[in-house]
Amino acid sequence: MIKALIFDCDGVLVDTERDAHRVGFNLAFKEFGIDAEWSVELYARLLLTAGGKERMTVYFEEFGWPEALVAEHGGKQELIAALHKEKTRLTSEIVKDLPVRPGVLRIIDEAMEKGVRLGVCTTSNPKFIDAVLDLFGAERKAAFEFVHAGDVVSKKKPDPEIYNLALETLGLPASDCMVVEDSRNGLLASTGAGIPTLITTSTYTADEDFSEAAKIVPELGDNPVLVTIEDLNALNAEATA
Repeated sequence: MIKALIFDCDGVLVDTERDAHRVGFNLAFKEFGIDAEWSVELYARLLLTAGGKERMTVYFEEFGWPEALVAEHGGKQELIAALHKEKTRLTSEIVKDLPVRPGVLRIIDEAMEKGVRLGVCTTSNPKFIDAVLDLFGAERKAAFEFVHAGDVVSKKKPDPEIYNLALETLGLPASDCMVVEDSRNGLLASTGAGIPTLITTSTYTADEDFSEAAKIVPELGDNPVLVTIEDLNALNAEATA
């Protein structure tokens, strides 16, 4: 029996990248008077960089910085921080109207029933992940023992630092845990920490390389059910044998 189940957020709990984060970035640019519009296609490329602040930095380095705003805010990273704060506020409102991915609530309930500990490891801002967990209801949200989010680590995915931190928080070996991720960056981070990982593909990640995954599914599923907590136990046993 696994002792802990750790989720990524974006694309795993809610398919947020296209219809929440991307939209939030564009709304923030508009509010700041920045002539930038991230299309679905462009955002797919930007997602290769983990972290919203890092993603904006990559974009501006390629397409040019709004120099007047850089000067107004006292530097490039100060502008990025201001933009990201506004984007987080906007996306925290947007996510309230998005559906939880199929099977997520069911498998959380199964984990709670079996006494499996729950946590989240994400590059998203803590305020945003808090809004996502609100979608689960108070009892399920309270069952999450930890949320490691945003800049809690010095190196973001694909570096394994955030999952190593999760293992330290749990006080468990990697072999007692399972991770649910949706991206190659996330998979490299979790397996880099030695944790067996299930992939649930999302809008932007279906064609990525997941050769290190214990299993790949389109979703956890409700009708039909594709993955149960017992399935995760079996995958963990196989991966750690």
